[in-house]
Amino acid sequence: MERVVQFTGPRQVEVAKHDRADLPPGHLRVRTRYSGISAGTELTAYRGTNPYLTRTWDPGARLFRDGAAGIEYPVAGWGYSEVGEVLEVSPELTDMPDLPQPGDTVWGIWGHRSEGIVPAERMVGHTLPAGLDPLSGAFARVGAIAYNAVLAGDIHLGEDVAVFGQGVIGLLTTRLAQRSGARVTAVDTLDGRLETARRYGAAHTLNARTDAVAERLREITDGLGADLAIEISGAYPALHEALRSVAAGGRVVASGFYQGDGVGLRLGDEFHHNRVQLICSQIGGVPPQLSTRWSVERLQRTFLRLVAEGQVDVASLVSHVVPAADAADAYVLLDERPAEALQVVLEF
Repeated sequence: MERVVQFTGPRQVEVAKHDRADLPPGHLRVRTRYSGISAGTELTAYRGTNPYLTRTWDPGARLFRDGAAGIEYPVAGWGYSEVGEVLEVSPELTDMPDLPQPGDTVWGIWGHRSEGIVPAERMVGHTLPAGLDPLSGAFARVGAIAYNAVLAGDIHLGEDVAVFGQGVIGLLTTRLAQRSGARVTAVDTLDGRLETARRYGAAHTLNARTDAVAERLREITDGLGADLAIEISGAYPALHEALRSVAAGGRVVASGFYQGDGVGLRLGDEFHHNRVQLICSQIGGVPPQLSTRWSVERLQRTFLRLVAEGQVDVASLVSHVVPAADAADAYVLLDERPAEALQVVLEF
């Protein structure tokens, strides 16, 4: 039997059991070991705020259409940070170059389920780097999201960069921005996360609840303001403060997943008067100016290489490893007590 984590309604989680499916041609069967929870994206389905629950995405027009839901409860198998062992390879694929073989530990996307049946082309080159802890493989996708935001920001050596939001992706963004040559100021509302940000390379930390962030960033930068702000939390007030915090002609990368109307975001204020450049970063693609050399696949592989080389530490970000049977408790933790958790991983 296969076990699948699913949302049956807002704030309702169950682990369903299904008969094991046959392996179709062109696919691999992978037994899941770890599956990381993406607190931002997945909580939108858990809480019932995801736009796909009320509208339909039209991929041709690239517009959301009102009138019908794109997904409905139960929402099954969400998750995009999986690690597991290849159990079976479709027989006709035995000569496919760089394809993992039975017994190999692999990373990829097949959702919160005990077994994944994954198209072979999506697993080429996805064997975990030698010597890397399998748990680290669960960071390939979230690391790529952070990496994408940093590339979109076009950081130059010595620039001042403010990173708003110091959850898992924000902390990885802080580390990658610092490794790219920036002097990073980390912003969050939780002191514990700001302490972690300092260990991750932040030169300064600001608590958005108690510090006047834009004003303090002017002090840190001799009155100029940050060259770049990366907003990763998905909160409209944080995006507004990011726009306030950069210098005239500065850049803001919006990499959070924003929900509902933009309450707290005022585009007639500093954004308008300082001619701020607002850039969207979303893991469906790389910055257009880099698309001839970079891809989402390269982002993921390069991030894992940086982890394997010791340039980025991900192990210390794992705060909880939860048995998949207790998945409901993991979502309650992330929803109600976020200060107690960073990366929560389901273990199958």
